Amino acid sequence: MLTFVGLGLCDERDITLKGLEAVKRADRVYAEFYTSRLTVSLDRLERVFGREIEILERKHLEEESRKLVDEAREHDVVVLVPGDPMIATTHSSVVFEAKKKGVEVRVIHNASIVSAIAGVTGLHVYRFGKTATVSYPYRGIVSRAPLDVVRDNLSINAHTLLLLDLNPEPMTIAEAVSILENVDDGTLDHFAVGVARVGSEDGLVVCDKFYRLGDHDFGKPLHSIVVLARTLHITEYEFLREFANAPASLESLVE
Repeated sequence: MLTFVGLGLCDERDITLKGLEAVKRADRVYAEFYTSRLTVSLDRLERVFGREIEILERKHLEEESRKLVDEAREHDVVVLVPGDPMIATTHSSVVFEAKKKGVEVRVIHNASIVSAIAGVTGLHVYRFGKTATVSYPYRGIVSRAPLDVVRDNLSINAHTLLLLDLNPEPMTIAEAVSILENVDDGTLDHFAVGVARVGSEDGLVVCDKFYRLGDHDFGKPLHSIVVLARTLHITEYEFLREFANAPASLESLVE
């Protein structure tokens, strides 16, 4: 059997009881940390879970996924994934491949930034549009994809969740703002919300104009950004004023 276990948002305590049971009875336990990260080390996970954990690189779940699937044909294999396992399309592809080969697959879900973002910002979950990732420049070229997604979502009056690159190291909100400034055509001259360490006891949520977010100290990653829709519901506005220190001028967005 091949089991994907979600680790949740923050640390070793976020795993579900069902997930922990799967880890303890597995023949082999793997983990991948390229789609997301936790705030604790691999050693900490191994001590708490009582299991040796082998790290998977991206290639192991993409080009070499066949090996993992073949191993799960004969053994009980668990793959630990920060957040929810099926948020990443890579994992969905492995599940599809395993099922085609007759390998039993189980998915144990957990919270992810995608599901938690509405709760920590007070924004209505049904008002979010497509999600995008802000990547580090590649060979000096900044991807315009996040900007295009924000523009498209604004056209339908939807919020945009911007995930920040994790490799080679987790990107900060200040870095993301600086990177997108190189391709912005004015689209980002709008209100946004910066969030840090969602699910932890020292998490932070701040609402301000997009380019002012870079002036706030969000502390250590993981960071994400939500670019707000063109208008806000009154309850969204009230939540951001109360819990995200939003400027009074945000009221101009209330419909």
